[in-house]
Amino acid sequence: MHGLDLLHAGAAFGAAFLAGLINSVAGGGTLVTFPTLIWLGLNSVAANATSTVAIWPATLGSSWGYRRELRTVEPRLFWLLVPSVIGGLAGAWLLKFTPPAVFDKLIPYLILFATLLFMAQEPVQRWMKTAESAKHQSAAWLAGALVFQLFVAIYGGYFGAGIGILMLAALSVMGLTEMHQMNSLKVLLGGTMNGVAIVYFVSNHMVFWPDVVLMAVGAIVGGYGGAGMARKVGGRVVRRIVIVVGFGLAVSFFVRR
Repeated sequence: MHGLDLLHAGAAFGAAFLAGLINSVAGGGTLVTFPTLIWLGLNSVAANATSTVAIWPATLGSSWGYRRELRTVEPRLFWLLVPSVIGGLAGAWLLKFTPPAVFDKLIPYLILFATLLFMAQEPVQRWMKTAESAKHQSAAWLAGALVFQLFVAIYGGYFGAGIGILMLAALSVMGLTEMHQMNSLKVLLGGTMNGVAIVYFVSNHMVFWPDVVLMAVGAIVGGYGGAGMARKVGGRVVRRIVIVVGFGLAVSFFVRR
């Protein structure tokens, strides 16, 4: 293998491994894989689609890990899958028809927004622990939840970083308080909206496959093997690193414009 190709492969695998590790303790791995793919030469739209496809297989493992908690979720909350599918497809469609030059201008704002959402994760979780379950959840409440999830899914299909935090905040407003149950629903809904987006990306030839295969393996290895390393370092340290990296990336893309 050519030296440059080996460097490219190593960077792609390393970024995905780090993303898998970050996602296993905090979430926000897209903030690593997406800009790495841009620096490796992909245009911003292809980098976004490729990053989404590459990290998605690791979601399957998380979904399987949360299968017990999913059985305890109130049945009507599974209606949130409907706007997740519609929104994920709509977001992917928007990305397809966004010229790379336009998406390039949006990148620093999207990364900054995702980083701010990531920073909000701990306050949101503290709020969730003190929130009381809603006693009277009406049809209007469910309709509002479905509309909110639609917008979350559109953003998820279009860019995706930070959707987990958005969904946790929404689920807390809906009255859910048990963290593992909320995470199980978040993983299911996020995996669904990204899964639909991936079908669209693949069918429209928006994905760079050599990087996808390497990064999918890296993300899975990082998610499983890297979790132990992350625990030793500590979730708080990992979170701070992600926040610093996120702001650094946002600034670098603002400067590049």
